[in-house]
Amino acid sequence: MSEHVALVTGAASGFGRALTQTLARRGVHVLAVDVDEEGGRATVADAGEGTRFVRCDVSDPEQNHAAVAAAVDAFGGLDLAFLNAGIVSGTWPGESFDLEAYRRAMGVNLDGVVFGINAVLPAMKARGGGSIVATASLAGLTPVPMDPFYAANKHAVVGLVRSLGPALVADGIRINAVCPGFAETAIIAPIREGLTGQGLPIIPVQDVIDTVMTLLDGDMSGECWFVQAGRESQPFGFRRIPGPRGAPAA
Repeated sequence: MSEHVALVTGAASGFGRALTQTLARRGVHVLAVDVDEEGGRATVADAGEGTRFVRCDVSDPEQNHAAVAAAVDAFGGLDLAFLNAGIVSGTWPGESFDLEAYRRAMGVNLDGVVFGINAVLPAMKARGGGSIVATASLAGLTPVPMDPFYAANKHAVVGLVRSLGPALVADGIRINAVCPGFAETAIIAPIREGLTGQGLPIIPVQDVIDTVMTLLDGDMSGECWFVQAGRESQPFGFRRIPGPRGAPAA
């Protein structure tokens, strides 16, 4: 993986920050992006030589293309992408529905992955292939009554990855998703005390990064790997849908 070039979104903290540092230690050139300029610049300062930061709102398709262009200009191409930026929705259906908050959550969590994929594909095709990992969530595999819109966009990411997996093979590009449970990142800060009060273990960030590296390094595509405390990470086993029954006898 040394001398490869990676794009990491949501790089100012959490999984994005940790992966930027992990890749840099392996000799990978990393273009780290985030809307948080202070946090993003701190990430690359800690990661060291071979990393650069560009501000990017992943909900804007033009900014995604600009970020990929910056990676190509700085490092000569693009081989890896970790489409990781994410936020909670902060709204609920019904009288308290906040359209702006809903669109922001969908823009970051779903559009950010769609626009990111759309931006990285030409650069990866130019290199003869590549590997993409999108951050979904256990919320993409199960109902989440506490934040149904978050569940909706993470389910969409899961469906997108599963559908694109076989479709991109001909171009030498693999795409997979990582689906963590409650991990030690800023996104759980408002509910962390409640989780620990219920005795729920919080997943170390490095456990998630280990799975992301497995997906980047491997040969799988279209898979969604869960990460859960106390369990070995592996691809989630989706059941097949029921097939159609035969036409009734005349």
